Amino acid sequence: MALLFPGQGSQRPGMGIPWIDHPAWGAVERVSAASGRDVAGLLVDADAETLRQTRNAQLATFALCLVVLDAARSSGLLDAPVAAVAGHSLGEYTALVAAGVLTEKDAAQVVVERGEAMQAAAAATPGTMAAILGLEPDRVAAACEGIEGAWVANDNAPGQVVVAGTAEGVGEAARRARGLGAKRVLPLAVGGGFHSPLMAPAAERLGRALAGTAWAPASVTVVANVDAAPHLDGFPGLLAAQLAAPVRWRESLLTMRSLGAEVFVELGPGAELSGMVKRTLEGVERVTVTTPEDLDRLGQ
Repeated sequence: MALLFPGQGSQRPGMGIPWIDHPAWGAVERVSAASGRDVAGLLVDADAETLRQTRNAQLATFALCLVVLDAARSSGLLDAPVAAVAGHSLGEYTALVAAGVLTEKDAAQVVVERGEAMQAAAAATPGTMAAILGLEPDRVAAACEGIEGAWVANDNAPGQVVVAGTAEGVGEAARRARGLGAKRVLPLAVGGGFHSPLMAPAAERLGRALAGTAWAPASVTVVANVDAAPHLDGFPGLLAAQLAAPVRWRESLLTMRSLGAEVFVELGPGAELSGMVKRTLEGVERVTVTTPEDLDRLGQ
């Protein structure tokens, strides 16, 4: 199997409520202790506007992914051999915990610094993102070409590419994309122009935090966002580069399939990554675990 972990944008109010009484909720307490933040409050009580803030969205999503990972492990769901793990943007940190590269504590502390760095960069240079639907990556890249403040940020699945940059740049790229045949353009409710050069200051700040973090060799292959390639080490550089580079998710799924993955298991809030698997790969099984009830159904 391949394990997939979602990132920022998958969060929603009350997403932790189904897990409060589950033994895996202990992960929330550990993340709270490591981060010095009220993570339970973010998962249970925070409203949509609070969760939209990058510093909150990232910590809450990371924590819930750990809860679901712990629950899936204790249920026996992950007893089958794992071909690879990967996470979409922020989700890569949970993937590294799953692979034994980072401890929960170290990952939580780096996630806090990442969220603060990205929010500060977005405040200094405001940006936005938009999903371009029905247009292939090379055509979206052509739509961005020559525009100051517009870049391809995520290659998520066939016909689903995200652009990031300034509001003016993304708006112009969207107009060009429609002219090139895009079916729809969906503005994303995000706090900045992530995975673009606008995040360069955040990447520099994050790099300093990563340099002071302890790293272990991966116990299972990790497919990285920045190059869609399998890795067992070298993660500090990959994670720092990730902030200002496109997420090559479609290619990452193809890499995991080439490594022998036949069942793709998404662990965390939402089911966006499972949808991307459906649009990208044929002949594979998709499993999504968002609530304890999902695990109960899989155990039947």
